[in-house]
Amino acid sequence: MSWFDGGVNLLDRRFDADEVIQRAKDAGVDKLCIITTHPKEWESAIALYNQYPNECCYTIGVHPHNAKDVSEKDYPLLRELAQQEGCVAIGECGLDFNRNFSPQPVQRDVFEEQLKIAADINLPVYLHERDAFSEQLSLLTRYMPNIKGGIAHCFTGSTEQVKQYLALGLYIGVTGWVCDEKRGEELRDAVKHIPLNRLVLETDAPYLFPKTLRPRKRNNEPAFLPHIGQQLAEYLQVDTEKLRISSYANTCELFSLS
Repeated sequence: MSWFDGGVNLLDRRFDADEVIQRAKDAGVDKLCIITTHPKEWESAIALYNQYPNECCYTIGVHPHNAKDVSEKDYPLLRELAQQEGCVAIGECGLDFNRNFSPQPVQRDVFEEQLKIAADINLPVYLHERDAFSEQLSLLTRYMPNIKGGIAHCFTGSTEQVKQYLALGLYIGVTGWVCDEKRGEELRDAVKHIPLNRLVLETDAPYLFPKTLRPRKRNNEPAFLPHIGQQLAEYLQVDTEKLRISSYANTCELFSLS
């Protein structure tokens, strides 16, 4: 009963990585993808992977919130580190026009540079999007033919959006958002249109604690992924074990892991 958490913010200061990884393993979650979002996290992700090479893989990239912090010297470093052992994708990258922590033109430039690097070094993209779907789709439509796939991380959108992402060849990442009775309604409709061979389970921990889990905790963790999988299986009316197996296989295929 092994699970693969397709995305966890394991470098978050709220986490003791050693304890989180141990609790995950105790819960049957034996593989984790460490998400990076800022240049200052890249070396830490590599160090953590080197400590836990059997349990972890990682991404190298810049979240749109942090696009304003990027300098020209970061791009060669991103390219170099993304080719190190254990790196499985470029990201978390994309566009977020909800709060605009970075100016929109800067977000676009930084996102586009990461798409170019992903194409050049043959890695998939690990995508974030909020309130910027049309523009993100436009860029992806241009670049995805030359990129080795990718994932719409922490997807919370509509049925139409999921169909457009699938048409680009993306995997769809589903989190505990699907367990939120109020906010997750649109997602619960959309997930019915995701083929099992394109669905990846993830927690996005410490965010998005699944609200159907008791007792409630302050922070989400990879150890809670089996609960998310069970809830999603009920919504999809499929066997939990079938969903677990397919999600694990999909995540390995996405990240080119044996």
